[in-house]
Amino acid sequence: MQFDMKRILSPTTAVIPCPVILLSVAGQERPNIITVSWVANVCSRPPTVAVGIRPERHSHELISAAGEFVLNVPTAEQLEATVFCGTKSGRDHDKFEECNLTPLASSQINSPLIAECPINIECRVKETVNLGAHNLVIAEVLAVHIDEALLDSNGNPDLTHLHLFTYIPLTGEYWGLGKPLR
Repeated sequence: MQFDMKRILSPTTAVIPCPVILLSVAGQERPNIITVSWVANVCSRPPTVAVGIRPERHSHELISAAGEFVLNVPTAEQLEATVFCGTKSGRDHDKFEECNLTPLASSQINSPLIAECPINIECRVKETVNLGAHNLVIAEVLAVHIDEALLDSNGNPDLTHLHLFTYIPLTGEYWGLGKPLR
């Protein structure tokens, strides 16, 4: 087997694909939404996630004040809202209103869920670590909400009909996800 030569790139964010998440958080004036892709499950007991957010972002300030947030998994039907929430500041825009998204009350925290997203994950901040351009916000999962229509007769998630998508940081593109491979 012959291998092509590989080119060495400058260090960059090359782990692909990245999740696309709409993070919602309570605020003094109004709740806000930010699109994030630096998100990961980092522990199973207790369920814990980590989110990378730039400290200058409006949502970073809100998360620091609230100590909580919701990770909302959008579908391709929310792509335009996802792009808007990632490119406009909540200091200047009411993203729920401008994107026609519906805030719903969470079960454990004050930050709202996004009704149109099929999966919502309520989180409470445990620790924030400065890494450089981004802070790593580590949070415990308090509750997971999933649309009833996504559950099979045994109550297990069936995500085959969702139009999920991912972010590719190497190109700045969003790609759709297909069917399960196994």
